[in-house]
Amino acid sequence: MHNAIEFVLVCLVAQAGVTDLAVRKIPNVLVLTGFVLALVLQLLHGAHWSPVLPWMAGALAGFFLFLPLYLLGGMAAGDVKLMAMVGAFVGPLAALQIGLLVLLIGGLMALAMLAYSGRWRDGWRNLLTLCRPPVMRMLGVPLPPEPLPHGASVGALPYGLAIAVGTLALLVCSHA
Repeated sequence: MHNAIEFVLVCLVAQAGVTDLAVRKIPNVLVLTGFVLALVLQLLHGAHWSPVLPWMAGALAGFFLFLPLYLLGGMAAGDVKLMAMVGAFVGPLAALQIGLLVLLIGGLMALAMLAYSGRWRDGWRNLLTLCRPPVMRMLGVPLPPEPLPHGASVGALPYGLAIAVGTLALLVCSHA
């Protein structure tokens, strides 16, 4: 039965990754369907209602892992919801492992995007603009956060693709 859970998860994240790459959106119906399927499959796999706890803990781990990035404007809400759905399938520990892989993969995707577009200078300027106030506050200099100038973004990243690749990587490594 564990293979059925993984198969359904792979199908869902693959669809989310392709959709995010194509239209830069992860459909809510896909995520909601994933939550329901994860709960049903966990209930079929476990005894009585005991699988509800890992289902919920995994969803919360995935959600709260990426929530700060959403609140800082570095990620869309669909990506956060997708990561919560992945957590509902795999549980909290694997959700954290996948989340770390996703951050690494997303960073590599961002570097590749900067290299392809030739916007290294804009990317560094944005990074320094975002990091300067918190660093100065840690040094004791009170500074308000600096918003990026309008239109300063160097591009949107399809994090659904990174979540799909990170999930697939962890599942493959767990069977090796």
